[in-house]
Amino acid sequence: MLAAFVLLGYAFGGSIDGPVWGAKVFIPVWLVLAAANMWIGVSRAGYSVTDEAPIFLFIFAVPATLAALAWWKFS
Repeated sequence: MLAAFVLLGYAFGGSIDGPVWGAKVFIPVWLVLAAANMWIGVSRAGYSVTDEAPIFLFIFAVPATLAALAWWKFS
């Protein structure tokens, strides 16, 4: 998904600022999707928030870190 955001940013941005924009937009979108995943785990699967929190952190942090690195590299 990060690659899609970076490539779409490049396609629509037309310059090196496009991938930076794509990486910047990816982080909050990914936060919302990871939070939705956590909410589903808590509300429907029956896990507690303390059970889901480390999973949420891992699911969010790894791609967000890669997006931050892409943001830094392309800036």
